[in-house]
Amino acid sequence: MIQLHHDYLLLETSSGEAIPCSVELIAIQLVEKSGPINDIELVREAAAAVLHYFKHDLGRDSVSIADFSVALGRVLGTFGVKIKATDLDAPQVVEVSDLRQLARDCGKAFELAFFPFLREELRKKLSESPSVLKFQGLRACVKQLLGAKRWTTQCQVLNDQIVDYLRQCLTSEDRSASCGLVVR
Repeated sequence: MIQLHHDYLLLETSSGEAIPCSVELIAIQLVEKSGPINDIELVREAAAAVLHYFKHDLGRDSVSIADFSVALGRVLGTFGVKIKATDLDAPQVVEVSDLRQLARDCGKAFELAFFPFLREELRKKLSESPSVLKFQGLRACVKQLLGAKRWTTQCQVLNDQIVDYLRQCLTSEDRSASCGLVVR
């Protein structure tokens, strides 16, 4: 399993889906919706405190949006900053439903065509300004690209290459500053 970035939590939406999000960005979004931000550094420090509370004190990587906003509201409330817990919108998730389909679309060129095609698909999805990009079907995609019936060491190597490639592409894009990446 891929680890979360050190300043991210899995925020559970009302539909039950868990989405990786930067606690700092979520905190800023909450405070902005409640009024103008007077001290951005205070909001950052409060978000870091709430992150530490959930991850280290409670041992949780996943919390509901409501729980996060209540905890942040308590911390900021001690400094006179008020937020509304119901003002937080769920992050926009752009999903590429099946990596295996992307591999099929590459035809017989296999890996040679797959990686540039994957980068172009990532760019298209980033143009929608998502909070999270979600790719599914990685295991089936790898097996299809290699023509493997069973999972092998070679499959694991290609699996890791695809995930690393997506990370590199995401960090090299200007629009990806606050975008999370989920690959399954």
